[in-house]
This record gives sequence, C-alpha cells and structure tokens, in this order.
Amino acid sequence: MPAAAETYESTITAMDRTILHVDMNNFFASVEIRDNPSLGGYPVAVGGDEEARHGIILAKNYRAKAYGVKTAEPIWEAKRKCPQLVIVKPHYEKYEEAMLESREILKTYSDRVEPFGMDEAWIDISPYAPSAKAGEEIAGEIREKYRKQLGLTASVGVSFNKTFAKLGSDMKKPDATTVITQENFREKVWILPVEELLFVGARTKEKLNKRGIITIGELANADKRLVHAWLGIGGDMLRAHANGLDFDPVMPTGSENAIKSIGNSSTPPRDMHSERDALSLLQALSELVAERLRRHGLMCSTVVLSVRDNALSCFERQMRLPQPSCISIELRDAAMKLLRDNYDWKRPIRSLGIRGCALTSALEPMQLSFFTDNADRDKRLTIERTVDAIRKKHGKSAMSLGTAAYIRELGKLPENEGHPMSVFNMRV
Repeated sequence: MPAAAETYESTITAMDRTILHVDMNNFFASVEIRDNPSLGGYPVAVGGDEEARHGIILAKNYRAKAYGVKTAEPIWEAKRKCPQLVIVKPHYEKYEEAMLESREILKTYSDRVEPFGMDEAWIDISPYAPSAKAGEEIAGEIREKYRKQLGLTASVGVSFNKTFAKLGSDMKKPDATTVITQENFREKVWILPVEELLFVGARTKEKLNKRGIITIGELANADKRLVHAWLGIGGDMLRAHANGLDFDPVMPTGSENAIKSIGNSSTPPRDMHSERDALSLLQALSELVAERLRRHGLMCSTVVLSVRDNALSCFERQMRLPQPSCISIELRDAAMKLLRDNYDWKRPIRSLGIRGCALTSALEPMQLSFFTDNADRDKRLTIERTVDAIRKKHGKSAMSLGTAAYIRELGKLPENEGHPMSVFNMRV
C-alpha cells in the first residue's frame, strides 16, 4: 500500500476523495446471534428486561423487522406484532470487543478512520483508491474480512464525501456495497425522501414537508434564501450537502486523543431567576456534553461550570468527579453543586455552560469505588446509550430525559418541580 498519508493534504482535493462509510448490519442483534447460532432461525431483538413492560427494543434482526418490529418501541408492543420474538439482554462488553476488532481492520487500509457510533465509521482511502471502482473493490475486501474475521456483515457506501457515503451504506442491506459518484448522485440521491439525508431529523423533516420539500432533490433545488429562513445556518448546510457540497474531512485515527475538553453553553430566550430554571438548562447541556463524550469514546474527570449574569459578569468554577464519567446526570449534578456553592442569585443568570475536562478513554480500565453504586451507574449508562441509539435513528428530538425532581447528593428541590430522573418523554 503506498505510503502517501503524509502528503495527503497536498495531493487530494476535496472533490477527488474516495470515502467509505462502513455500517455493521443489525450490530447488537448480529453479535448475539453469532455467539448463539441457535437464535439464527428466529426473529431476535436486543432489549431490556422482558418482564418490565416499559423495556424497549434496542436492536433487531431482519426476521424481526419483517414483522414490523422497530427500534425504540416498547417490548410489549413488539411482542404483540411478533409473538415468537426472542428478546436477548444486551452485552455491551461483546459489542465493544467487536467494535475494536472492526476498527483494527479498517486501520489496515488508511490512517483516517472516524467512528460514528459503535457500529459505523468513515474511512478515507483516497490515496489508495483514486477511482470509484477501486473504492468499490476495497469495500468488498472489507466486507469479506468482516465476515471471516468477525463473523458479522456490513453494508458499505462509497462516495466522494461523507454525507453520500453514509447515505450509500443505508441504501442496500445487508452485506452490500453502494457507489455514489459525482456523475450519478442526482439520479440516485435526489429521488430519496429528505429524511434520508444525514442530520435531517423528525422535526426538520416536518418543517420541510410543510413547505413542499419532500425529496432530497427538492431540497437541493430550493431557493437558498428560503431554506435559510426556514432552518437558519443548519439549513444552509443541509442544502449544500444535498448538492454534494460536503467538504468535511475524515479525521485521522487517534485525533480524539487531541481533544482537550468537550463542552456546550446556551443563552436561553429569557433570563434564569431560580434553581429550577438553571436545573432545566444544565440537564439539557449535560446531555449534549455526555453524548459527545460517548461518541468520541471518552470520559471526563473534571466538570467546569461557566456562569454569566444579566450584567454580563462571568466566572468559571470546576470540580473533580469521584470517577471519570460520560453520564449526563453525574455531569449535571456536579454543575448544579458548583452553581449552588458559588452563586447567590442577586442577579438573574443570562447564560450557562458545562465543559468536561481531563479526558480519558472510555475503554481504559477504571478503579472502582467502594462508595459508589457501580451497578446503578451501569444502568444509567445503559439508559443513556439507549437514548443515543434512538436519537441516532429517529432524530435528536425523538426522546429526552426527564429533569430530576431532586439531586440526591445535593438535597431536594420542591416536590412539585419535576419528575424522577428515570422518567422519559417519548416522541417517536
């Protein structure tokens, strides 16, 4: 294989790239069936406690899908559609092992492998595949290695940008390759529903559909001023991507190690006058930060809170967590403690921010504490990973964690100001 990685930037232009998106088919369910072949002839779903009627479907195989079983629906509803459905509890340690093995395979082809969740990744093979045909051949090799070395199948999209590569991997399943080129993307992509485009969630789809934008092609050809008026800067990006104008690079392997911190801040439409207001915003910010940490395979050991009051006076405070974390509730609780310990509410708060620092890999061994309910932490992490999977499939607004009625470590808020932290609002 040519040693061209060091000259990549000078030899490959944005429109000459060959990018693959590799998506392992029915990942969780496929791992379970691989490790228990007796399940192979049945409709199978990975889900929570089958006896708990609030448990939901995390993943399913194609036999289950044929009965109409859907990710994120309650188990009782899935069983009503498919009485013979076999429910298997998730084994995240198996999925992480398969994920790491799959990435090692991809790294033999390029030093630019960018994960997109546990079961998907982009890989830029431009220096080694100067044509779509060469990219298709490498995609076939990767699929064969997945079958032989992992016992799993994958669908691969081959294209000149990340958006269309991702779209291609969704077009044919299972175990297939789809090629989308600069010459054929209009006939292949523009006929698809607009929600098939990456980052078009349920709410964006609804806004576009109300304005007569049903397909990706209609978005691509819509007046750019109107799209901006409807969706703002995000609409500009989506319209450009629909036209094949996605120049986002595939990040080099290991680039996540260069990340020093991950944070989010927000200035709401009105000032915050109470802990209740602050708690709601800190919950939302913590979810964003925790999701980004998990997406990059990271945890933070320090939480930093930034506060700006309505006189535009700012300060930051930080605290070290008992254990590294990527759990939103733990980040929120730390931020709320910092706020309570350091703010007197003499002025309303204009904006808040949360940042996770002192980052470590989520795959590194961690010292357990005798003073922490580790089983409870595992349950929380499983819940939040489930939310990640649902939002990834159905859009960011598909599910939201309910704001806690109290923070156990910090003392209770008034009884009528919230709901237990396990409550979900479902909008799938």
